Amino acid sequence: MVGDDLKTELPTGETVRFAHLDYAASAPCAEAAAQAVAELLPRYGSVHRGTGVRSQTSTVAYEVARDVVAEFVGARPGDQVIFTRNTTDALNLLARALPPSTTTILFEGEHHANLLPWPNQLRLPAPKSADEAINAVENALGGITGPAVVTVTGAGNVTGEVWPIREISDIAHAHDVRVIVDGAQLAPHLPANLDHLGADFLAFSGHKLYAPFGGGVLAGRADWLDAAEPYLYGGGASATVGDRPGDLTWATGPARHEGGTPNLLGAVAIAAVCAALLVADRDALHEHEQRLLTRLRRGLPEGAREVSLFGPDHPRVGIVSLALPGHDPAQVAHRLGREYGIGVRAGQFCAHPLVRRLVNAEKSDTCDAPGAGLLRASWGLGSTEDDVDRFTKALAEILRS
Repeated sequence: MVGDDLKTELPTGETVRFAHLDYAASAPCAEAAAQAVAELLPRYGSVHRGTGVRSQTSTVAYEVARDVVAEFVGARPGDQVIFTRNTTDALNLLARALPPSTTTILFEGEHHANLLPWPNQLRLPAPKSADEAINAVENALGGITGPAVVTVTGAGNVTGEVWPIREISDIAHAHDVRVIVDGAQLAPHLPANLDHLGADFLAFSGHKLYAPFGGGVLAGRADWLDAAEPYLYGGGASATVGDRPGDLTWATGPARHEGGTPNLLGAVAIAAVCAALLVADRDALHEHEQRLLTRLRRGLPEGAREVSLFGPDHPRVGIVSLALPGHDPAQVAHRLGREYGIGVRAGQFCAHPLVRRLVNAEKSDTCDAPGAGLLRASWGLGSTEDDVDRFTKALAEILRS
């Protein structure tokens, strides 16, 4: 990871290696992403339509990036890969592309990116087990008479728990209903393959996938996307424009929703990480994360309680959120950063309904309201046992004080 050797000075004057345990918010940049961007920059230009070497080179790089991401997500014939700004952007795009009068079935525990954009919501209570989630979707679909879609997280950004996407997808498809997966926390940790998940659409962010260059991805069925109004009106999205208002035709394919000059560097960075992960031993990487999870749990001090929906034995990625009764999580997080050189996150993580359910906190108007949420540690590629040990030791000292 770029910046693995980043140092920070403590109030004592001591300089220590910064322990980044906030991967769920933004992961460090992978060397592969940084190298790919650095190699392209001398020839960087606008994509499509240009005849010079910069534009021609950039166009090839952009479309090759799309092909690599398509392989990473297991895109099928008839699927599209659209480059967006992030997961939130991708899901908002798709929400606008739903057929008219579509009912959206989702759980209250979703990140706001997968909670707020959807029309005609049937919002289900956060389940207490994976089986309850599956049954809730099946029961909800049994009561729907018109068009519907199910949208669900692949792995929760609060608890890290992996959701039963395949089972939910099989049930939805039996009702002729499509499934959308928020893969923001899934893709960096586990394979996020459309066929494996049984999903129709998948969204994820580059900045959580070790490619922090402002890019995201929406991948999935082309028919809804080609039938919808463009997400952004402008150059690239339009095929022809006449002399009178409304005298135009829109492009089909990814260009329809990529109006304006796209984020070439973001796309190239995402593709570089996807290419690296395609040849990596994902099982070994996951096992490393699970060893860190076990180590963190064993080191948790008294007064720090891990929260979950499905229980401690349910599969999860490298994310743990802690309730700290009697302590302000925001103040604890501040002290961890200032006094110990450890970066974590405190608050409600833009998943307010779920966090309130988990800690019975009062309603808050911001994602990171002091005293109203949890303390979250998250890790991935580049995280070490020393990072985890420093965190649990420092947390114990702060809670004792």
